[in-house]
Amino acid sequence: QVQLVESGGGLVQAGGSLRLSCAASGTISSINAMAWYRQVPGKQRELVASISSGGTTNYADSVKVRFTISRDNAKNTVYLQMYSLKPEDTAVYYCNADIRSVFVQRPYWGQGTQVTVSS
Repeated sequence: QVQLVESGGGLVQAGGSLRLSCAASGTISSINAMAWYRQVPGKQRELVASISSGGTTNYADSVKVRFTISRDNAKNTVYLQMYSLKPEDTAVYYCNADIRSVFVQRPYWGQGTQVTVSS
């Protein structure tokens, strides 16, 4: 059984910072790409940032320069450091990881963590 558990969301004022963490646990052989998505009510879930197993990163235009994705392969954990937060960053943030377990390789999702940025 593989699980992704997120932490670090909360309420912050505009211009502030937050750091999200997502730890994968269970019977894991390897983890390929890891990513953060976000979703607001009534809209599609959108990709915020991704990082390959080798460390190559990709960002949505709306968060470039302000957000940094990183990973600790020894801990099976991915992070999202968010700076200069804006009210429009308010959303539920979801962790995603492409994980190979003993029997299967597929994407997994975390339960989501709420980020609220007040103006």
